[in-house]
Amino acid sequence: MRHFIRKCPKCASYTLKFSCEKCKVPTIDAHPAKYSPDDKYARYRIADRYIQTEEVSDSEPLKVDRENSV
Repeated sequence: MRHFIRKCPKCASYTLKFSCEKCKVPTIDAHPAKYSPDDKYARYRIADRYIQTEEVSDSEPLKVDRENSV
């Protein structure tokens, strides 16, 4: 089954196109993956999610308070 509605990860708007008209970012599928208790690829999907969040956090500099750190 093919899903037609897509979501922009940047501005959170929904569209039917493969790129957002507002911010020109590629859209992602708005529907979650089908759940199965015998999911063989859950490990890879979870790892991919953590890699994506690390890329976002790497782009923003961290503010470290060196005086109060342990």
